[in-house]
Amino acid sequence: MFQELIKSFFLRLKDVFLNFNFFPDILDILLVTLLVYAVIIQLRRTKSIQVIKGIFFVTVVYGIVNLLNMPASSYLFNRLFNDIILIVIILFSGEIRQALEHMGARSFGRNLPFFNKKKEEQDLDAINAVCRACGAMSRNKVGSLILFQRETLLGDLTKQAVMIDSATSFEMLCSIFYPKAPLHDGAVIINNGRIVAARCVVPMKNDRVISENVGTRHRAALEASLNSDCVAVVTSEETGIISVAVEGNLKRGITDSELRELLGGYLLPKENDKRVKRKKNQKAELKAAEQGAAAASGKEENVDE
Repeated sequence: MFQELIKSFFLRLKDVFLNFNFFPDILDILLVTLLVYAVIIQLRRTKSIQVIKGIFFVTVVYGIVNLLNMPASSYLFNRLFNDIILIVIILFSGEIRQALEHMGARSFGRNLPFFNKKKEEQDLDAINAVCRACGAMSRNKVGSLILFQRETLLGDLTKQAVMIDSATSFEMLCSIFYPKAPLHDGAVIINNGRIVAARCVVPMKNDRVISENVGTRHRAALEASLNSDCVAVVTSEETGIISVAVEGNLKRGITDSELRELLGGYLLPKENDKRVKRKKNQKAELKAAEQGAAAASGKEENVDE
């Protein structure tokens, strides 16, 4: 029996190689690999691993039900798995929409030097406008929340928002966050140097433990930075201080110049490279200074002896 199974396996393997069409089959394998890779990356970005775990658990239960031959449960699970494709589409509708948005955002020629330069100029203009606006709002104690989108798409936050698609300017930001303006509540999303949407609502978890004593805008900034790789800039309505939230870490009480340096480091590739290089140099200098101090201390001990 075992020998027959091995023989059957090798015969099937032989048929596969004999009927192998080089170019179409290689292209087919590459396409499937890319699709699987894209799905995994998208799931990691949107943090849908809990849903995957739930589906895996249901599949295990379905296998146990079939193994034990339980008719009523088998009927229910069979009905469920007959519509599994529709169920998956409903469960991952947001992720599918974000993936299509991400594909649409990657327009042809974007990686060429000309387009990269244009994008960097737009981002730099947006950073300068945000720094000026945050400085003015800080002095006047006007509350604001600005989210810079990076790799993770923020399409879910725009469902109940007001879509704008405008150039990022000092006047535009100040008019949006003017206390009596209809759009001042909620967050503004900036992508590729342009204001995409305003009055965006960031969903917050009530059980989230935040060590700092902060208000609603700061909590929303932290929540957005935890659920994505965005850079959130906040001005406090009560104190006027400027804060930046990245990856769940909140840096408070920064100046306009510090804000410009931080945003440049996070959003501009060249500035980020300079920032990383500067940090490495600082660490190397600190290590050299410590080694020098240790060597000097050792010499002094030898002289005393």
